[in-house]
Amino acid sequence: MASRSVTLGIDLGTTSVKAALLGAAPGDPSEFVVLASCARAARAEVAAESSAAGPQGREQDVSRIIQALSECLAALPRQQLQNVKGIGVSGQMHGVMFWKTGQGCEWTEGGPTTVFEPRAVSHLITWQDGRCSSGFLASLPQPESHLNVATGFGCATIFWLLKNWQNSPEFLKSYDAAGTIHDYVVAMLCGLPRPLMSDQNAASWGYFNTQSQSWNLEILKNSGFPTHLLPDIAEAGSVAGRTSHKWLEIPKGSQQGNPLKGQVGICVYVCISSRVTSVLNISTSVQLAASMPSGFQPAQTPDPTAPVTYFPYFGGTYLGVAASLNGGNVLATFVHMLAQWMADLGLEVEESAVYSRMIQAAVQQRDTCLTITPTVLGERHLPDELASVTRISSSDLSLGHVTRALCRGIVQNLHSMLPFQQLQEWGVERVMGSGSALSRNEVLKQEVQRAFPLPVSFGQDVDAALGAALVMLQRSLNQNES
Repeated sequence: MASRSVTLGIDLGTTSVKAALLGAAPGDPSEFVVLASCARAARAEVAAESSAAGPQGREQDVSRIIQALSECLAALPRQQLQNVKGIGVSGQMHGVMFWKTGQGCEWTEGGPTTVFEPRAVSHLITWQDGRCSSGFLASLPQPESHLNVATGFGCATIFWLLKNWQNSPEFLKSYDAAGTIHDYVVAMLCGLPRPLMSDQNAASWGYFNTQSQSWNLEILKNSGFPTHLLPDIAEAGSVAGRTSHKWLEIPKGSQQGNPLKGQVGICVYVCISSRVTSVLNISTSVQLAASMPSGFQPAQTPDPTAPVTYFPYFGGTYLGVAASLNGGNVLATFVHMLAQWMADLGLEVEESAVYSRMIQAAVQQRDTCLTITPTVLGERHLPDELASVTRISSSDLSLGHVTRALCRGIVQNLHSMLPFQQLQEWGVERVMGSGSALSRNEVLKQEVQRAFPLPVSFGQDVDAALGAALVMLQRSLNQNES
């Protein structure tokens, strides 16, 4: 075990950081085993009043994310970290952060705590950011892409900063590199002179043509967009470089994969051995994804009202994805509301206790006539459609009824975006459920099983980190076979 070559997978999610160590199975190098895994809450949210975008802004402190990453890795077995030969990284899609090349971090070397700490970096503006109104988005140039640009998409956010951040007009001039949070981590680990982004993540920023594999440079330049900030493009999962420093116990020179698409795409990589499996991921948000047939090409004129989008996957294929903005974050909002109500009544209760009690109540309450449309954050294809509660009766007002209706509403909202009958038309025969919100919520699991006319199974919370490692491990095996 000590001499086994190990692959590390990292997932930089919206609320937590996860890591998994994979090794080839003894006697069968084509199979893998999970050697260890770990997760840490990031707790990186920046208060809305600290954002120039006001209450619509959603930003995270990069230093806290990296600290959570360091703590996560430090909790893994040291001996296995010393055998790491490859690293795969995935993370939350669409978001953007900025840094100064050559000054993006500082390494503290020596002993078992060799880590890097962010220095000349901005906050991470996440996919949840709502600063780009419908009117603002309509004012932007039409992209040459099969994907529309929405609020929270990297290029749209940069346009907003360029045109609206009057309190700090020199902000963008302070940096010369931009990328997702996982692009930043890979750039720091490998000491890259320029950030490197996969085609998967580039598509999630907008203004990227997946057929030509290039940014819409002329369109962007003509609109005054700072195109020098755009990362270079490489195939997802290809080798970005090698680590330039020892990192905790991970050896210098470990092979580093190009950052991968967010959690749903990498969960698909773990779960889909053929096209007959669809993946449902419920974490902070919700995604339902299925691999499209070989040769499928999305329409090049995007439909702004279409709830299903198509993202590049591996080997020229695409994923059909229904991505709802309303998932575990809606449950967290409900929990916070209940705790705040109780505080207003003079009762202090931990939110974790509120969550566990409401799930227990809903497990006992197997059905309800109450109907909740949980779109408190709107949806990208319907940004102005907010939440509602209907069919309210005096017999359905218990905590169990409301929690059951809320969990059912999250699943039914996804069904309205991608009807499960459509999955069957695509040839999907089973569903794999994954994600932190789903793994810890028995009521959500029940509602998923109730809603899907297909066999449903549930995976583990570390699926995304597992997938990032698996992509690197599979690439290594293919190289060895070659």
